[in-house]
Amino acid sequence: MGRINKLKIALVTDSTSVLTEQEVKDNNINVVPIPVIVGDKEYLEGVNITSEQLFEMQRQGAAFPKTSQPSMGQMLELFNKLHDEGYEAIIAITLSSGISGFYQNLVNMAHNNPEYNLYPYDSKMTVKLQGYLVLAAAKMIKKGLEPEAIINNLDKIRDTIQELFVVDDLKNLSRGGRLSNASAFIGTMLQIKPILTFNDEGKIVAFDKIRSMKRAVSKVEKLALEKTAELPYRDKLRLFVFHSNDHKQAEEIKQFINENFPNKPVDIAEFSPVIATHLGEKSIAIAWMIDIDKLDFSK
Repeated sequence: MGRINKLKIALVTDSTSVLTEQEVKDNNINVVPIPVIVGDKEYLEGVNITSEQLFEMQRQGAAFPKTSQPSMGQMLELFNKLHDEGYEAIIAITLSSGISGFYQNLVNMAHNNPEYNLYPYDSKMTVKLQGYLVLAAAKMIKKGLEPEAIINNLDKIRDTIQELFVVDDLKNLSRGGRLSNASAFIGTMLQIKPILTFNDEGKIVAFDKIRSMKRAVSKVEKLALEKTAELPYRDKLRLFVFHSNDHKQAEEIKQFINENFPNKPVDIAEFSPVIATHLGEKSIAIAWMIDIDKLDFSK
């Protein structure tokens, strides 16, 4: 899995990875908050806004929320600090380049500032799926792997990730420009619920449309069973349920997963405010990937 070395490597990610305070602390992770702008006020994800607060503002008639990127000045400040602290390389794992320009900005920064020895990494995902890539990188840093080996292993883990989600209303996705094939789905009847996924480029695409949320969720559950049935790492699966302010629906799906995937770990979590901004309220997802706790990074 790569030559062992003693490089001092820093680990950076953005707030959409929804890591817990404990995970951040235990693994020495630098989390950069992503701004959410509502009207003329800027909030920072993971600092002073939750998805629930965001939807409540919408109900109160607030302006359509927008998301931004961490400023490059802020990133230079962080990388300078890490460089001054003696870090000889920095691995920065970002949310999908298909929905944000953050990754590309870091690629440019790495090119213009070779002294950082910066390795930007496109998760091609977001939320806790991205978070687990970050945690896998942390494990490998602790094992002493070199950056190239870490990136190579992250690619293999990323290849096991799949997410299927349903949005209750396409308005947010289409207005935010985050749905690649939106034109095929806009203008349909209100009860049509698109099933979406991330494609190989990390863009959100719709691949099916079902009438009613209940049927769409059933279809996603069925697809999850079909798509995981023949996976070579099926015995090492970790599953996820993500939701936008719909705890009841999420718990019902978790029960379905527990019944059909006995003894497999299941994470249940809300979409982060940045992602909830684009998906809208009542969105739901089932996702899976290889369980990094069952991987041996010492070889």
